[in-house]
Amino acid sequence: MARHRIFDMTFARVYPAYVNKAERKNRTREEVDRIICWLTGYDQAGLERQIEQENSFETFFAEAPAMHPNTGLIKGVVCGVRVEEVEDPLMQKIRWLDKLIDELAKGKKMEKILRE
Repeated sequence: MARHRIFDMTFARVYPAYVNKAERKNRTREEVDRIICWLTGYDQAGLERQIEQENSFETFFAEAPAMHPNTGLIKGVVCGVRVEEVEDPLMQKIRWLDKLIDELAKGKKMEKILRE
């Protein structure tokens, strides 16, 4: 199977789209950052460093300190694909992030989004 182009896309290029999606629905950049940090284990400084370095999605997730142990609770559909059925580990991480940002934009409470 061909390598998906999103793997090489820079996280910094997609991050503003996550923020814009949230802000259009009266959510905040801070909430987006909290979700990303929850999922990946980055602290705020680490997240900002990844954005500044313009690392690819592949590098962004490879350097993530620790994926949250509750990622298995992230279920649902993103772009017509069930996130829990995605076979490629990197694509699944990207889809998990997409799903969490979608939930934020749909108005879910942070406690539900963060599977608390």
